[in-house]
Amino acid sequence: MAITIPPQSQDHQPGVEGKMKPLAIHIRPDYKGSGKLNGKKALITGGDSGIGRAAALHFAREGADVAIVYLEEHEDAKETARLIEAEGRKVVLIPGDVSSSTFCNEAVEKTVSQLGGLDVLVNNAGVQYVSNDLTDITDEVWQRHMDVNINGYFYMTRAALKHLKAGASIISTSSINAFAGNKSLVAYTTTKAAEMGFTRALALQLAEKKIRVNAVAPGPIWTPLQPASWGPVDPQAVADMGKSTPMGRIGEPSEMGPAYVYLASEDSSYVTGQTLHVNGGMIING
Repeated sequence: MAITIPPQSQDHQPGVEGKMKPLAIHIRPDYKGSGKLNGKKALITGGDSGIGRAAALHFAREGADVAIVYLEEHEDAKETARLIEAEGRKVVLIPGDVSSSTFCNEAVEKTVSQLGGLDVLVNNAGVQYVSNDLTDITDEVWQRHMDVNINGYFYMTRAALKHLKAGASIISTSSINAFAGNKSLVAYTTTKAAEMGFTRALALQLAEKKIRVNAVAPGPIWTPLQPASWGPVDPQAVADMGKSTPMGRIGEPSEMGPAYVYLASEDSSYVTGQTLHVNGGMIING
């Protein structure tokens, strides 16, 4: 699974799959679905690429129909849709910005209308801007982190709740940085920690309704966001990503997908308010 990544950069977040060298793997060819999500309807933000695409493809192989929310990466979204349809599942593409509560309301209603319901919400869309000095973070960059990474999770979840029934699952994509911190990602780390507080508190609130709320905290994963965020600052940092983990490598999105399947399915029926750490062996208390 180890891959060699050359120094590289992309000039626009959240980045484009086709510009990555090498291309990422989103689902292993030998991953066998077993109907864990048969008949389920899922909405995944940031589902056009990276971890979101991996979750979408695993969900589809397990029998779910999927709505994909994405910002503006139409070609990536179309490719994800093609792959979902190749699994024999229905897909809905919904472009827009999750920092808008109006858009989030509309995205949920479109999902329910076109898929016939909603059982799984994956809050995954995010931005990440690198800065090695707190005083270099502008008001606009700080606010963009908050608007997408925190407000987007809140808006989408609030809109989805009226459609979720007992047995439904809400999954947040957090980050190892919420637990370990990252000196070059103060704003991003702040939002990821806030997502964890949101996840844990909401899990307590929704437990009596039998709606589970959990998180996945990835370590370094090979997604377009890496060259689009780190690359403009230090292309070599992209090439070195993951080498400091105990496994000594960056992870593939395909290694994340099964964690989302677990949390979305009845396999995790007694799990709520928890975090799955998929990070190459970095020991994190939390």
